[in-house]
Order: sequence, then C-alpha cells, then structure tokens
Amino acid sequence: MEPNYAIGIDLGGTFVKAALVSDSGEIIFSNKLPIGPQASKNTILNTIENIIQMAISKATKNQIIVEGIGMGTPGIVQDGVILGGSENLDGWENIDLSSYYKKIFNLPVLVDNDANLMGLGEFYYGAAKGCTDVVFLTIGTGIGGAVIVNSKLYGGYENRGAELGHVVVEHKGPDCNCGGKGCLELYASTTALIKDYSKRSGKNIEDLNGYFIIKKFHENEINAVNCLQEHTDYLGHGIASFINTFAPQKVVIGGGISDAGQFYIDMISKSAFRYMMPSCGHNTEVVGAQLGNNAGSLGAAALIFKAQNK
Repeated sequence: MEPNYAIGIDLGGTFVKAALVSDSGEIIFSNKLPIGPQASKNTILNTIENIIQMAISKATKNQIIVEGIGMGTPGIVQDGVILGGSENLDGWENIDLSSYYKKIFNLPVLVDNDANLMGLGEFYYGAAKGCTDVVFLTIGTGIGGAVIVNSKLYGGYENRGAELGHVVVEHKGPDCNCGGKGCLELYASTTALIKDYSKRSGKNIEDLNGYFIIKKFHENEINAVNCLQEHTDYLGHGIASFINTFAPQKVVIGGGISDAGQFYIDMISKSAFRYMMPSCGHNTEVVGAQLGNNAGSLGAAALIFKAQNK
C-alpha cells in the first residue's frame, strides 16, 4: 500500500518549522525559518506561506502528492480560526488560518493548538504510541499540555480547554498572565526554575538556563538540588491532579528540560505518585517524550491522516 503524505507546520515564538511527513511518521524533508520576536501578523503569515511552498516544492521534485497541510499554533483554535491567547505573537488573533492557506495552496488545511499537536505526535509516533488515554505536558517558558481521551484529542467545549499549565497549585499565589493566580506554570516551568535558582544563588537570570541548573544539580550544588526538588515536586502535584481526573495510561513529559535525562522523569514520577490517588494511577506511567523538536510537525501532519481515516 502506497504511503500518504502531508505537510506539518509548527509555529513557535521565534521560528516556524515545516516537515513533509509520511503516514508512517517518516520525515522526508524539514526546515525552519525565523519570524523574530517583533514580527507582525503579515510577516508571520508570509513566512508560513514561504515554508509551506518549500515543502511543496520538495514534494513535487520527489513526485510526492501532498494530501493536506496540518498546522499547530500557540493560542486557542476553533474550526481553523486562531481566536487569541498567543501573547508572544503580535496581532495573532481572529485569523481564519484554514481558509487563508486553503485558498493559496488549494489543499485541505487543519489547524489546532501547538501543544495539542505535540501531544498528538507523541500519541501517533512517539512515547504514547499504542495508548488510548494520554496526558502530555511540555515544560519550557510556560507549561503547555494536551489530553487524549479514547484516542481523540480532548479540548473541552469549542476547544477552549485543556490548558494544563493553568491548573491552580497555590490559591494565594502570584498573578498569572492568564488572569488567574498561582497557576502551575508559575511554579514548575523552566522560567520558574531559573527564577528560583537566581533568587537562591544570587546569579543574574540572564546568565542562567535549565541546562546550567541541571549541571549544578549533578555537582550536588545545594541551590540547584533544592530548586530541582521543588520544581519536580510542583510538577508532581499538578500531574497528580491530571492522573486523578483522566486516569491516563501515560503522562508524557516534553519540552527542552525533559532532555535532562531519565533521572528528571523519575523525580517527577516519584512526586506524582506520592500525591495521586493510587486507584486512579493504577495503570499510569510517567515517561519522557521521544520526538523532540519534531513532535509538533509530526502531530500537525497526523491531523490530516486522522481526518482521512474517519
């Protein structure tokens, strides 16, 4: 049986990535283009168009027929329209991305939230392959997430939910950009880890990153040890809530810091299992993501393959 092919687009705060993907998860071509932190809406739209054209040209050169374009974007997405909620992209709201690119390329275009599609990529091709019920967390500047229930992405009514980084872990905590207080990402994101280490060590935030703290942790530096223990403890609290709510087979941890090593996943798992209801987590395993930077593009392409198989 001949494979099907789709283009997966993964839009981030500084780059847009594209991949030409087969339905078995093989990446035929991939590339990324910068958009810059101050890029206008039109600049972003044009950059996405350019990178799609690159992928289509590669497909044409290789006599590959593209079935459609899947696209992941920060923010709340409903029926192919980005409604808002992507604070890091200027003017990125009330745009019918699906119709816009469908007119340009005359191909089906399906759009969803970027964290949802990272989760979908891990579900189809990565750490959660073969499962039906999965919670995915990506830990970085903030915390994003995806929930898969009965082999389908779950986003709540009008796809406005599953904002896992905004479950409240400290009801009297600081204000969050989302409008709430004490959200998980304020305590357990890589940003929060760096702020905590800076406060304890006196080092400038500008000179720090997650990898430096992990290095110091392995050197048994007390500030790094305490910071990482608190960081994984907060993650465990949040994940315990997700386990109690969804009873997933797997909780998949992604994002740059998840590459720190199995010890990091083990610390999170130990914390989550300490706080969860044992009966809810009876079948749950906490694992690291497998697809790295390709998760979003693979998940975006999977949107097209999933639609074809309905």
